[in-house]
Amino acid sequence: MDVATVIGLLLGVLSLVIGFTLEGGTLGALFQVTALLIVLGGTAGAVVVSFPGHTLKKLPFILRYAFVKPKENPAETIRQLVDLANVSRREGLLALEGRQNDFSQDKFMSTGIQMVVDGVDSDVIDDILNRDIELYEQKILSIGKMFEAAGGFSPTMGIIGTVMGLVHVLGNLSSPNSLGPSIAVAFIATLYGVAGANVVYLPIFNKIKANLQQDVLIRQIKAEGILSVQYGENTMILRQKLFAFLSPEERVQAENTLNGSENQNGSEFAGDYQEVGSHE
Repeated sequence: MDVATVIGLLLGVLSLVIGFTLEGGTLGALFQVTALLIVLGGTAGAVVVSFPGHTLKKLPFILRYAFVKPKENPAETIRQLVDLANVSRREGLLALEGRQNDFSQDKFMSTGIQMVVDGVDSDVIDDILNRDIELYEQKILSIGKMFEAAGGFSPTMGIIGTVMGLVHVLGNLSSPNSLGPSIAVAFIATLYGVAGANVVYLPIFNKIKANLQQDVLIRQIKAEGILSVQYGENTMILRQKLFAFLSPEERVQAENTLNGSENQNGSEFAGDYQEVGSHE
């Protein structure tokens, strides 16, 4: 669970509620069933009309995608690719077939390694992996756009609810003393619509895009690393190429991860490098 997302949503809602009560309002005044029904029901109906059924069925998936941190991180991905490069340089590309079980849950990496082992042309591998990245990005965005659409519909539904409330108020002008409270209740619908869009729907869509950006970055690193392994590039060159994808902070983390891995297996790597050097 991405705690920051939950905290952000709670902070946004509580700030509105606390600010309202500090101005002298009551919590009961914020809760209007009819306004809530109009805004939520109207927004949900508009979203259902806007998207096909197979996309709407993915709502639970995209909610998990927004609220759960990506499991992979660039530093660990680079470490795995450097490890694969060391194996291929010591034992040859066919030795990578024995490492596929390490990526049984990662279809992208497993497919790339299998193509390298099968001797597929590098241009073909590059095209397939990059097309996979592009289609994955389009798929996630097409589902996430439900929240973007909801963020557009919600304020409008709020205005519709307010207009409906004002119509009811203006139809009962015989009681001037009740006009103020009735108008206030009518405007609650606008509050629901605008707050829902800017505190819930659009922020969730932005978090989906942020998580997607991280996923795409990791897949780009994998694609570049797999091609470098096929080319038999030196691991130092591989590291520098992959570090170029990272921010300065992520680069420091990746360097620490790689250095820690190399220190832990120092004697093994030293023997490997001596063996490679003797062959060269």
